[in-house]
Amino acid sequence: MREVSIVGFGIHKFGRFDDESYIDIGLTAAKMALKDAGMNWRDVQVAFYSRMYLPATSGVRTLTQLGRTGISIVDVEAACASGGAALRQAYLAIASGAYDNALVLGVEKMPRGFMDPSQLYEDWQIKMGLSQNPMYWAMSARRHMEDYGTTVEQIAKVAVKNHRNSVYNPNAMYQKEFTLEDILNSRIVNDPIRLLMICAPNEGAAAAVLCAKDIAHRYTDKPIDIAACIHKVALYNDWRVPARSMSARVKNPHVTELASKEAYEAAGIGPEDLDVAEVQDTDAFIELQTYEHLGLCKPGEGGRLIDEGVVEIGAKIPVNASGGLISKGEPIGASHLGQIYHIVQQLRGELGPTQVPNAKVGLAHVTGAGGNCAVTILKR
Repeated sequence: MREVSIVGFGIHKFGRFDDESYIDIGLTAAKMALKDAGMNWRDVQVAFYSRMYLPATSGVRTLTQLGRTGISIVDVEAACASGGAALRQAYLAIASGAYDNALVLGVEKMPRGFMDPSQLYEDWQIKMGLSQNPMYWAMSARRHMEDYGTTVEQIAKVAVKNHRNSVYNPNAMYQKEFTLEDILNSRIVNDPIRLLMICAPNEGAAAAVLCAKDIAHRYTDKPIDIAACIHKVALYNDWRVPARSMSARVKNPHVTELASKEAYEAAGIGPEDLDVAEVQDTDAFIELQTYEHLGLCKPGEGGRLIDEGVVEIGAKIPVNASGGLISKGEPIGASHLGQIYHIVQQLRGELGPTQVPNAKVGLAHVTGAGGNCAVTILKR
């Protein structure tokens, strides 16, 4: 298996863009990534396009605007882990020797408001009014609070941190700092989850150009190596199916635990070796719980990490220095690639106030419906 590097990356700001089509948004990110790599579209050998809400053949409709070169352009969907699944396909295509390079593009234009329940839930859940994500985020948070003594203030501190970090991210949908009191006093969505603790579905795009490591010097003097790129689907206590899992007596390992363990082994590192991380924070509690699933602390100690400031910029392991999904919003197809964009910037040393000094190893993580999870580890 050949080693694989990222040699170019691009992004379209996350937010709402009524005057731009998904094709316009996608082309912005793709062109930026190709320019960053010093590569022409005609030189790209294969492309993978991640999306969830867009129509069939969105990848073809978008990328052939650059020219019909006859390459394979594959749409990939894996819920919130769509970008990670697409990145893995590109990684494997190059690592196997089938191709020397690939473009990965994630794009989304999502409806306003809560996600379409028909995309995520069974018919019986919709008819019973059990088809909105925040109620299950709240149930998971309440279980953690009961089991470990986690407090709503600790959960709110995650949101405070991420909103504060967002001020320095020009690609975030929201760039505004909030106090702890602001977070706690914002409207309750599902107790203990408040409005300023959750992300907004939105629009955006992100892209990466990958190539075999042994030819990366043709394109850049700052290649970022993909040390691991894992996508897994695992059965665990899925908060979307309470009748089947929330009261289960058998506790299966969370898919993040399984995927991160495999990623650490592939990269030859442990969680203690990470310099920076971007993780799923569709709500603030999920980030706190992810600290535990990634092995940054023991089960039940996520609240301690946020209290002690371990995950702040300038501390041991900054998490979501970009502002996270809480601030950027979550255009599902672009979500993981947006994380990759930020980690690559960190490892290249191209950020300002949110730059982690001498960052060498970064992790990106997403989870989604159906037990999907992607974990990517990058090194310089």
